[in-house]
Amino acid sequence: MTALDLTPAPGAAPFPRMVLAQAGAEIRAMLRNGEQLLLTMIIPVLLLTGFSLAPLIDVGGGRRVDFLVPGVLALAVMSTAFTGQAIGTGFERRYGVLKRLGATPLSRSGLMLAKTAAVAGVELIQAVVIVAVGLALGWRPQGSFLGAVVLIVLGTAAFSGLGLLMAGTLRAEATLAAANLVYLVLLGVGGVMFPLSKFPDGVRPVLEALPISALTSGLRAVLAQGAALPLVPVLVLAAWAVVSLGLVSRTFRWE
Repeated sequence: MTALDLTPAPGAAPFPRMVLAQAGAEIRAMLRNGEQLLLTMIIPVLLLTGFSLAPLIDVGGGRRVDFLVPGVLALAVMSTAFTGQAIGTGFERRYGVLKRLGATPLSRSGLMLAKTAAVAGVELIQAVVIVAVGLALGWRPQGSFLGAVVLIVLGTAAFSGLGLLMAGTLRAEATLAAANLVYLVLLGVGGVMFPLSKFPDGVRPVLEALPISALTSGLRAVLAQGAALPLVPVLVLAAWAVVSLGLVSRTFRWE
């Protein structure tokens, strides 16, 4: 008869399991937070439904829902990857949560990977909800979803870099105010609800260089016009991602 070995075997869980567990905790925290739920789910759906059904905006021809769905998808990416992540990470840094998590068996790189996975998970939920609402409103995509996925991945990287850059350098209260202000400004001037052609010619090149404008125009070209993957929006988003994430690696402060 073999004796049972009851000797404790301490040790950390495998790295992928730790990352997935932390990512799940991050997703639950996002969806349980009233402010983040408002930003990530409620506002995009309300904007899509209200502006699609009511003739409140001039989209320059074509059906409003075809114009709005790609813009609202871009807004959802910005709300999660930039605004929500900046505010959440900023307060985690202020209260010492990041410092404590960084001292656990889950390394700091693992924590950042878990946060990235959580953002991707929430964006997937957003995309399913927004696409379902759009289809119910009569939206019929014309292009490839694969091209849209490429643009969303690049947009997520760009906005995540900007959000972490803000959260890792500013005080939590300043991050809260700045992230919400940037969200509102980019909502108005980023081509989400209004075509960039409505703005004066002098400011249009500046607006087109914004990450939200690049993501919106790229998604609109792919999903509403059936175009191939547009080169200019891809390059703009890639440039924002490289610069912002590079700055984050140099300036992010964990406490």
